[in-house]
Amino acid sequence: MTDWIVHKFGGTSVADAERIRHVASLVKGRGAGTAVVVSAFSGVTNALFALCARAARRDDGWRGDLHALVQRHREVAGGLLSGDETARVLAAIEDEASDLADLLRALHVLGSHPEALDEVVAGHGEVWCARIVAATLGWRWLDARKVLVVRPSELGPAIDWPTSRKNLDTWLGEDRAAPCVITGYVASLPEGTPTTLKRNGSDFSAAIFGALFDAREVVIWTDVDGVLSADPRRVPEAVLLDEMSYEEAMELAYFGAKVVHPRTMQPAVERGIPIWIKNTFRPEVKGTVIHRAAANPSPDAPAVKGFTTIDDVALVNLEGTGMVGVPGIAERLFGALRTVGVSVIVISQASSEHSICIAVPEVQADLAKETIERAFVAERAQGHVSGVAVQRGCAIVAAVGDAMAKRAGVSGRFFSALGDAGVNVRAVAQGSSERNITAVIDQKDSTRALRAVHARFTLSDTAISIGVVGPGQIGRALLSQLHAQRDELQRRSHVDLRVRALASSKHMVLADDARLADLEAGAPADLDAFARFVRAEHLPHAVIIDCSASDAVADRYAAWLRMGIHVITPNKRAASGPIARWDAIREASRATGARYLGEATVGAGLPIITTLKDLLHTGDRVRAVEGVLSGTLSWMFNTLTPDTPFSALLREARRLGYTEPDPREDLSGMDFARKLVVLAREMGRSVRLEDVVVEDLAPGAPFGASLDELVASLRPVDARLRELQETARSKGEVLRFVGVIPEEGTPRVSLRALPATHPFARLQGTDNVIAFRTARYDAQPLVVQGPGAGPEVTAGGVFGDLLRLAAHLGAPV
Repeated sequence: MTDWIVHKFGGTSVADAERIRHVASLVKGRGAGTAVVVSAFSGVTNALFALCARAARRDDGWRGDLHALVQRHREVAGGLLSGDETARVLAAIEDEASDLADLLRALHVLGSHPEALDEVVAGHGEVWCARIVAATLGWRWLDARKVLVVRPSELGPAIDWPTSRKNLDTWLGEDRAAPCVITGYVASLPEGTPTTLKRNGSDFSAAIFGALFDAREVVIWTDVDGVLSADPRRVPEAVLLDEMSYEEAMELAYFGAKVVHPRTMQPAVERGIPIWIKNTFRPEVKGTVIHRAAANPSPDAPAVKGFTTIDDVALVNLEGTGMVGVPGIAERLFGALRTVGVSVIVISQASSEHSICIAVPEVQADLAKETIERAFVAERAQGHVSGVAVQRGCAIVAAVGDAMAKRAGVSGRFFSALGDAGVNVRAVAQGSSERNITAVIDQKDSTRALRAVHARFTLSDTAISIGVVGPGQIGRALLSQLHAQRDELQRRSHVDLRVRALASSKHMVLADDARLADLEAGAPADLDAFARFVRAEHLPHAVIIDCSASDAVADRYAAWLRMGIHVITPNKRAASGPIARWDAIREASRATGARYLGEATVGAGLPIITTLKDLLHTGDRVRAVEGVLSGTLSWMFNTLTPDTPFSALLREARRLGYTEPDPREDLSGMDFARKLVVLAREMGRSVRLEDVVVEDLAPGAPFGASLDELVASLRPVDARLRELQETARSKGEVLRFVGVIPEEGTPRVSLRALPATHPFARLQGTDNVIAFRTARYDAQPLVVQGPGAGPEVTAGGVFGDLLRLAAHLGAPV
């Protein structure tokens, strides 16, 4: 018994002759048991249908169009064949073209084009192409119109299997294993009239002849490597699937994926014939095999194989209290839609039976609404049905996978991914097979939704669009750290951090790979345009990192969060500024799910806010907080000696990048006070900055002055601090700038002399230290200590928040 393999080659974007050479190179030498199903050259079938329409309009231009089509095939045959073979093929094409011209003249006379005649004309593209391919290979040519018999049916052409198999046996004759080339797309009616297999007919032909030959496999050669996990135009990170079940392929195809159409697969499905999808121009790539699902799939198999979308959808909703418990409502609804030819894509019904929601093609939305209103006109008049509502501008996103039925939490991951990407779900549907989860969303969110769910199931990297405001020392250090770690994070944790926008107070750069070197020559800064660019529709997640110390930038946080943009910042002004602004930021975060992360606002890279939140969220009662939270002043007092004046240390601290952009913020204690306000608000207290009692170390120094002016103004302070230090040293004490949030009373910041045995006395360099005294940590406080100043340390804290955000968004960081 011959072990047949059926190959099908479709139209491609390359030249006709080159396509045939590729076909020949792939199958030449395969020999016995090889069948090649070919479709027409690219665009030929549509051109033939257009000929019929033009002739029926009595437009004589059809003659020139027919001549051009025939000439196209003449040139291909002449370039590939030689001698008698060329003459034989060209003679056959000329004879068929003459018959075709007679048919078109008849249409010209009739002034109409019956569908039956259209079908006869349209199949000639496959016939001519198959003749040329067979002659090029030197194989037999099988005209499918002589073998394949179909009958019209409501669901499309139905195969007459007994007759077709008998015809094939007769055609094969004695040399049953000789390779052959078969015309795709065409067939005959029982009375012998030529017809076609309609849309996707060539793929259908391959599956049919695979079944008729009892083939070992069917190979569909295309211009893609196989079936991908998502549309690569929307998800560039889409991966090639090694295999999938027939059912998975059908689900993906139904929801718009470029897979073999479910109807065309059916003959192979019924006989369990594997279908391969391979690339004509990259035959070395394995491709994707579609086959019967394993009875016991591997536990390592992915829960979801692929994701797909359908755009241009409308939701139609019928609801009313009179529908509850009334049998036949759904039957009347769908029966009415069927009579007018409305295609229902998704059905969602509340368990209360109070409403039925359907998704239909948007072009049929008005027809669906009018039809349903007519069908329920009596119920509407009586108030049993409240009305028919239509929501336009929708899309469907679907997840498909056989293993979903055996994995808990798949739906949760799917919908949390949509929520984290700021995508609102309008309707949901899932079949009892649990092979598919479908959500109806706004079409404007379609690409972002697709990328978000694809990344959540680690079929691609979690892509985050990043905009950085404030390219000062911290911003530059952050960009350097991101650049150094990006490839490693993508390789190890599948997180794709894309810096796509940079902004200073004057300029901005908006580009998919924004570079600091381009900033000075960039466009004028426009933070509205900046935010819109960061919130790219084709990327699922967006974050703006504010490394400035600007109140004006902090004013925008709430608006950014309402846009679904996450905000990360070391800028203390938002969390310590006006309470109304802080409340608006928190409310916007709660409303949209976009995260505000400000760990670096208090302790640079130290986990101070995280520790405080963990204490509070686990039910501990924080009674008091005390600490040294100015890395700048910590370093200055750690370095201060009788021989080194305080004013000189300020200049060095500025050079090392330890100070705020305006060092007066450090000296006045206001920077420290802001940190206490941030912590107090995290503890649930409505503390304002003006509520904090602050000792100003340099009360006469101006804000906004140059460094030289500021240093000069500190000369009187040098003597006072030298005297305080000598007094403290004589008592075995050290000077520390300490902040306290007491259990009751007002937060305060002041310079204190502490015993050498005090935990705060043992600080080094820019160390920050904070002690949490709580109900659990009463006898001995919980202490967090480490460097708390410097651009590298602070940038590291911001980077840590970015990775926490990536983990929240599903990346395995």
